[in-house]
Amino acid sequence: MMVGALKLLSIVVPVYNEEPNIGPFYRAVTAALEGLSDRYNLEFIFTDNCSTDDTFKRLEELAARDPRVRVYRFTRNFGFQRSVLTGYRLARGAAAIQIDVDLQDPPALILEFVKHWEAGYRIVFGIRRSRQESFLLHASRRLFYRLIARLSTDILPPDAGDFRLIDRRILDLLHDYRDETPYLRGYITSLGYSQVGVPYDRAERERGRSSFPFASLVNLALDGIVNHSTLPLRMASFLGVMLSAVAVLMICIYVTMWLASGGQWPAGFATLAVLILVSLAMNAIFLGIIGEYLGRIYKQVKPGPLTIVDRRVDPAAESIPPPPPRTSRMVDGIVFSDAPAETGKDGQL
Repeated sequence: MMVGALKLLSIVVPVYNEEPNIGPFYRAVTAALEGLSDRYNLEFIFTDNCSTDDTFKRLEELAARDPRVRVYRFTRNFGFQRSVLTGYRLARGAAAIQIDVDLQDPPALILEFVKHWEAGYRIVFGIRRSRQESFLLHASRRLFYRLIARLSTDILPPDAGDFRLIDRRILDLLHDYRDETPYLRGYITSLGYSQVGVPYDRAERERGRSSFPFASLVNLALDGIVNHSTLPLRMASFLGVMLSAVAVLMICIYVTMWLASGGQWPAGFATLAVLILVSLAMNAIFLGIIGEYLGRIYKQVKPGPLTIVDRRVDPAAESIPPPPPRTSRMVDGIVFSDAPAETGKDGQL
């Protein structure tokens, strides 16, 4: 997309309770990207996952000073991946760069992203060479990245997070992406466009606390595995066949031993108890795996919006008259509930 004679780059920033980071992030990014001002215009898209602090207020103040800033506040916390996907769908640029507001990912690396994009790569992502976090958490992340790479039928780069640049072609495809539990890292990679990774060292968070606890990381890992691999289901089927074969073999052995003992062989209560418990445990595991997939099928067929925007600051939005009786509308799965029906105007993507 062109703005004047310059291309537009969209900076997509999901936020949740990041009040102390808004100002430092904006200053750091604008300073780092000053060298692109002769070739590109910028827009900032902040998607606020219904923060409980003054994050939205700080964003409103920022948007009042800089018309390039667009802010969308949701009615509730829809989750990190949905927040990012909403930002991508709202992006108007020739490319979009997603970056966290906590400045753990260096804004200066965006210049390298743009160079690779200009060289022809459609997807440019950061590879986390090191992270300032506990050994256990770091080891868990590395294990997950390698596990999902082996389980997935797609080629997923290890140690690559959500700090990335994607081309307009991918942004257009994301408008048709329908998934109630999206895992964007895997989906974007699976599209098959040319991509390249840029290694960097992730810094330590300086202000505020992370709103992404360990439980959320586990859920994200589970979404990534289930969304990109049917191997757990195949493993359940394979192990089920193996256990059935073992059960048949054990029955033959026990019957043979019982016949050889002339019917005097005592009943094996302990053996039966162990077999029953093992059987119950394995059934529970297999039903749990099947349940994960069935749960996602249920969410997929159940209609619902991607996110619902309660309030927004978007001075550059075009205006169209909505239907008179409606006070909200859905565009690309995003519901805008702040449509000012009394004035007959509403923002258009």
